[in-house]
Amino acid sequence: MHIPTRLALLAACAASLALPAAAQPAGPIKVGLMLPATGTFAALGDMIEKGFKLHVQEQGGKLAGREIQYFRVDDESDPSKATDNVNKLIKRDQVDVLVGTVHSGVALAMAKAAKESNTLLIVPNAGADAITGPMCGPNIVRSSFSNWQPGYSTGVVAAQKGYKRAMTITWNYAAGLETVKGFTEAFEKGGGKVIKDLSLPFPGVEFQALLTEIAAQKPDVVFAFFAGGGAVKFVKDYDAAGLKKSVPLFGSGFLTDGTLEAQGAAAQGLQTTLHYADSLDIPKNNAFRKSFALTYKQNADVYAVQGYDAAQLLAAGLNAVKGDMGKRDAMLGAMRKATVDSPRGKFTLSAGGNPVQDMYLREAKGPNNEYRSVAVKALADPARGCKL
Repeated sequence: MHIPTRLALLAACAASLALPAAAQPAGPIKVGLMLPATGTFAALGDMIEKGFKLHVQEQGGKLAGREIQYFRVDDESDPSKATDNVNKLIKRDQVDVLVGTVHSGVALAMAKAAKESNTLLIVPNAGADAITGPMCGPNIVRSSFSNWQPGYSTGVVAAQKGYKRAMTITWNYAAGLETVKGFTEAFEKGGGKVIKDLSLPFPGVEFQALLTEIAAQKPDVVFAFFAGGGAVKFVKDYDAAGLKKSVPLFGSGFLTDGTLEAQGAAAQGLQTTLHYADSLDIPKNNAFRKSFALTYKQNADVYAVQGYDAAQLLAAGLNAVKGDMGKRDAMLGAMRKATVDSPRGKFTLSAGGNPVQDMYLREAKGPNNEYRSVAVKALADPARGCKL
């Protein structure tokens, strides 16, 4: 090799080594998806993942110029396995971001691990009040709801309709009990009285004895929280017991979201409240539903929306720091200050990291939960016990 050529090569190598770190190509951002892939909530986890990936795909497969690398763990909706499962992502895979989950009991363990390791956690479903209450942290945000929100908004509607005596029914676990608590707070504030709370162990579906008790008590209205496969059986059993015709059934929107097709005629006409309605006629929702249907050959639901918005929140933070996750405080601050243009309508985050969002009254009609009215405008979770 000629001397001048060798000198040129050495100079080029030296110049490349002298480049600032920012100029070096950045590796992928590691996203750990801890969602149910089996059991009662498997379909919900699938929709969340599809929604998240759809937003990334719409950005050309990158967020803020960074490739996204996915790591997946099936959490099985089993709180007893949650700590081991989340540590696979945090310690083994060393993910930059945790996204999960559906089951509130599992999410509480995820939030604890995220706080201890200071890992960014975006919760795309589980509404456990404590996550944005006593367990709140600057590195924990939610793209979904707190359990209190749909319960409270349904209680507002039931009281406004003039019902005075209510019964509630749910699984005996965090999501159900907290949602019922929200309903009771609003319903009794509006002049009603909850005369009895009924529950059964999660994920049990033996409803007959409880339905018999509802028939005997003859309340003005029943409020129910179930989701996934349990919601399908409950709605069918409620109708088969003849109660649908005699005691109006209201629910958190998860009673009929993602379950309408399986519930069939038994669900038609049921009214629920949630932060999303299939027929919301706003440009963002129309575009989202079209994109989702074209990509996955199925209709989007609230779980898909929450997954999509989890990716939108992450993108808001990454865009603010041009993809540099080393600027973590600035990234987290941008996520918390973002206004997310969601298919549900625009929302911001509360001090506790939970969406401040409109809650909608919906009615099950055909394959959709159709928008009827705004049940409560810009409802903020009270974040009781949150100290940041």
